[in-house]
Amino acid sequence: MAISLSESAAQRVSAFIANRGKGLGLRLGVRTSGCSGMAYVLEFVDELNDDDRVFEDKGVKVIVDGKSLVYLDGTELDFVKEGLNEGFKFNNPNVSGECGCGESFNV
Repeated sequence: MAISLSESAAQRVSAFIANRGKGLGLRLGVRTSGCSGMAYVLEFVDELNDDDRVFEDKGVKVIVDGKSLVYLDGTELDFVKEGLNEGFKFNNPNVSGECGCGESFNV
């Protein structure tokens, strides 16, 4: 079981945490939402929960709760710039389909 980051995602998350001035890392999770059933959740983590798993890649800690890990195992978090748009992209091998708007997925 593992979660990884591209070089650009690791740099972006590190910069966010440095600008924020505190934080253990970035939480990656899923919640029920959207047309396809599940949506990604990203948030800063200041303290760990009992069921959290911590993955470290390129000097950045990614924290995933036990329930979300089933859907996220093997995911690479990337940060991409496409024209004027930029944002995180989830390369998740568990996804079997995504909604047309790109906001949700199913496994």
